[in-house]
Amino acid sequence: MLGRLVLLLMQIAGGYFLGNIAMGYIPIRGDLSLFVYAVVVCVIIFLIGVVASQIVKDVSIPSTHVLTSSLILALIFALVWTFVPPLVPDIPWSKVPDRWAVLIGAVLGYFAKR
Repeated sequence: MLGRLVLLLMQIAGGYFLGNIAMGYIPIRGDLSLFVYAVVVCVIIFLIGVVASQIVKDVSIPSTHVLTSSLILALIFALVWTFVPPLVPDIPWSKVPDRWAVLIGAVLGYFAKR
């Protein structure tokens, strides 16, 4: 239980900071950049899970199904944050920054298959 909490915190911090650093090297602007950010963050979160499974006790090695579910959920969050808030500006979850929403979607997708 404690190992998974440590993994969660490592993935959130690593996904946010390393994702922003990696996106600095990818020259994409506009709405497409959020979808590229979703893919980058999913790969980073998956790699953190692989490394953490070797270091942290009680954390198993993630499979490719974990990467797939994380990628699908992050892309769904990116799709919603790109196209739904302009249509309905009064929804409360549209106030969450789009990159945080994608990061949350990727982490939720990672732990959904566990």
